[in-house]
Amino acid sequence: MTHADPASFSGAVPLQPPARASIWRSPYLLTTIGAVSLIFLAAMQSLAVTTVMPTVAADLGGAELYAVAFSGSFATSIIGMVASGAWSDRKSPAQAMWCAVIAFAAGLVVCASASSMLILVLGRLIMGLGSGGLVVALYVIVARVYPANLHGRVMASFAAAWVVPSLIGPAGAGAVTEFLHWRWVFAGVAVLAAGAFAMLAVRLRALDLSARDVDDSPVARRLLLAVVVAVGLLAVSLAGEAPGLVAVVVAGAGLAVVLLAMRPLVPRGTFRAGRGLPSVILTRGLIAGACFGAEIYVPYLLQQHYGFSPTWAGIGLTVGALTWAVGSETSGRWGDRLGNNRLALAGAGLLALACATLLTAAWFDLPAWLPIVFWGFGSLGMGMLYPRLTVLSLAYSTARNQGFNSSALQISDGVGTSTMMALMGLVFVAAPAGWAFPAVFGLGVVVALLALVPGLRLGHASELAR
Repeated sequence: MTHADPASFSGAVPLQPPARASIWRSPYLLTTIGAVSLIFLAAMQSLAVTTVMPTVAADLGGAELYAVAFSGSFATSIIGMVASGAWSDRKSPAQAMWCAVIAFAAGLVVCASASSMLILVLGRLIMGLGSGGLVVALYVIVARVYPANLHGRVMASFAAAWVVPSLIGPAGAGAVTEFLHWRWVFAGVAVLAAGAFAMLAVRLRALDLSARDVDDSPVARRLLLAVVVAVGLLAVSLAGEAPGLVAVVVAGAGLAVVLLAMRPLVPRGTFRAGRGLPSVILTRGLIAGACFGAEIYVPYLLQQHYGFSPTWAGIGLTVGALTWAVGSETSGRWGDRLGNNRLALAGAGLLALACATLLTAAWFDLPAWLPIVFWGFGSLGMGMLYPRLTVLSLAYSTARNQGFNSSALQISDGVGTSTMMALMGLVFVAAPAGWAFPAVFGLGVVVALLALVPGLRLGHASELAR
């Protein structure tokens, strides 16, 4: 693998930026505002839909499609990731971004105008294609517009863009649903996404973002494999609906299909934790699975075990969103000084500590402040490591494979999250009374510690370039 400075492949940006260059100053200001706004709106949509979906299902009927409305969007995002990555490597991430934003907005419009739950699910499938492609295209744009020494700051800004949605998204969506209508939650994000992309498009039109060394490897096979991965993920996600042993068989078969189809979509050596980029990709999937799989049980624990109201149960996630932003800022400012090994130890270690504390709190009925505070520590570690992995994936890339590597990172992230959510769901249902929460968080501990194996093999690429 050739390690090169991704910025060197953009003909429109100075190779040597000013000494005090900032992502919030010219020539990067419009690009930063547009990109961060799109991440912000994607976060708002993701968090808001969780709040409004029970109302949507009651209004439209078709409660049996409730789970598919979530898992279907996630599954089709894998297809969008692969398509956007291939397009970016062959032509331009700007073109891929146009298609992704159009699909994202079109899916939201279909959801907003849906007359049945089936049509709403169709809208979610279309939206998933766009959201998956959008993130990958944004990563390639970051690689080709910003110099390597600013990549960490951009990723920290992306992470920070999730903070406000985490604080106001669920409550805001609930208020819109109560005082206006749930349709405005979807329609409003569609309109705002068009405005945010307009700012980004103005800047991108002035830049030549086409790849200098075009990747001409076959695309059809990768797209077919992406479809297979999506179908496998749907099978794993829906396995919990099957009875007993059938659920285990369906989940196991689905997971096997996903892993086999996923292999050509990630760098060679990923499943063996090969040093460098393969370990970056594998680490991302493991920590995403451990964190996001366990996270959905934090408010559940606070409500069921400690008697919190739904509103107050969200405090655990709010604390986590704030500490994640602190960790991202720390990684963006001082990540090079801390080094990748320290960041991996801090990230996976704090996440394992958080899951272990929640396990202990649930088992011994410890005070409620302990799981809240320690989930904040786990999110702090995620904030330090998660965006750093994106920086490393770009640093290990050339203009020929920036799209492939960015999509591989997102695929690993998505497969890890979806798989762990499904497995934790199966464990939670199958565990005896009183063991469910400890079993789920115990699985989180194991996966977080397992992430240290590739985490200590991240190596260094040109993320240290100045």
